[in-house]
Amino acid sequence: MTNPFDGIPGADLAYFREQSERFAASGASPAVPRLAATAILLRPDGAVLLMRRPVKMVFGGRWVFPGGSADPIDAEPGGSELEIAARAALREVREETGLVVAAEQLLPWARWITPEFEPRRFDTYFFIGLVDAETDAVEVNGETEEHRWLTATAALAGHAAGQLSMLPPTVVTLRELADLSTMDAVRAAAVAKDLSSPILPRLP
Repeated sequence: MTNPFDGIPGADLAYFREQSERFAASGASPAVPRLAATAILLRPDGAVLLMRRPVKMVFGGRWVFPGGSADPIDAEPGGSELEIAARAALREVREETGLVVAAEQLLPWARWITPEFEPRRFDTYFFIGLVDAETDAVEVNGETEEHRWLTATAALAGHAAGQLSMLPPTVVTLRELADLSTMDAVRAAAVAKDLSSPILPRLP
């Protein structure tokens, strides 16, 4: 895997470098990551759901997949971290989009931990959520200003053109999906994923 920071816009890279330098100068310890979940809703036509966060929110102005922090309601006695994250992903999809994804259609895909220099950190499990071809309506609430269903290739083109601002995990996920032409290929790729070793981005 290439460095997640490769190819990101210069302004974003400058922001991350400034954050990193400020953290290093502070001598502070990294914040403890909070468990979170992200769901990449994927239709048979290859389109995924992207949502733009309001500026006032975490990741404000960025195009993201539905998701958020795990809540106590997501935990069950004896449940694993992956199981808690899966329940959080399903709940967040319902709350943010009004859509319901069947638990058996949720495929573990990746695990990202926010860089140590960020003040708010998350240990985020990414899941592919397989949805029907006719899925197109979402309930836009206060956590979303706009949404689009785009193929991974189209989303990456928008990002490269400076039209869709995204964080590295979103871009990397889209690059992975752009190389997979069928739902069966996505399922096969998901089976091969190993989430026991999370991705912790480091500046080049």
